[in-house]
Amino acid sequence: MGISYSTAKWMAPTSFLIDFAAQQYGMLSNPNMKTIHDRNLSFFSPQPFFIAGFFFPQQLFQLAWLYRLYKLDPKKPGERSELDQMVDFVPYYSIGNLCIATWMVFWNAERLDISNIFVVINSLSQLYYVIAKLPAMNTNSTSSILTNIVSKTFAGIGVLDMLHNGSVAFAKDQPATTMVKALTGVGFGLASAASDWIFGGCLVYDLVALAVGQSSLDSGWAKALGAYAVGSAAIIAAKNLAR
Repeated sequence: MGISYSTAKWMAPTSFLIDFAAQQYGMLSNPNMKTIHDRNLSFFSPQPFFIAGFFFPQQLFQLAWLYRLYKLDPKKPGERSELDQMVDFVPYYSIGNLCIATWMVFWNAERLDISNIFVVINSLSQLYYVIAKLPAMNTNSTSSILTNIVSKTFAGIGVLDMLHNGSVAFAKDQPATTMVKALTGVGFGLASAASDWIFGGCLVYDLVALAVGQSSLDSGWAKALGAYAVGSAAIIAAKNLAR
């Protein structure tokens, strides 16, 4: 997926602007994205304002990352290695933005089965990059810190997106089964055990968003999700403090 520096410097901001425009469409159109959310509920429906609350600060980190991508000069040896890592992420970043933008179109058209395709592509792409491609964070490099934050937060919220859209597309108005509850606890527990503070924090945020969203639908399931959030936070803290 290697691309040139010049390509990266127009591809990344263009994808950001397309996604940003799609989000405005999603919020301002009639019906808007929340209206679609409210009439399509399932056992993985989060509190929708948690998603908005996540993306606002995350977009600020994206802007800082984009500025850094534009500013660094590959002709300077000291900056080239930093830029190489950022450019390596650009294709995944751009795919993510374009998938989210396309998801918005089908979500607002209430074609949740089609929107789910783009959610899955985005989420799996971001998870693949974080697991298989992302170098360890260099705390002495602003570029490395920003790349880690942007990529891991994209992947982290992608987990919630995939659970949410999949459930409303294929299990609308259905409660969580015993199998769903068990797999959710095991899955988040294992993921937490393999996570750092950034991605792990996103997983806990996902669970809290789900717990709050489910509180008006299934109080027992909401309490279980809250317990999972506490358990995941404990696992993440124990793992990372023990380093």
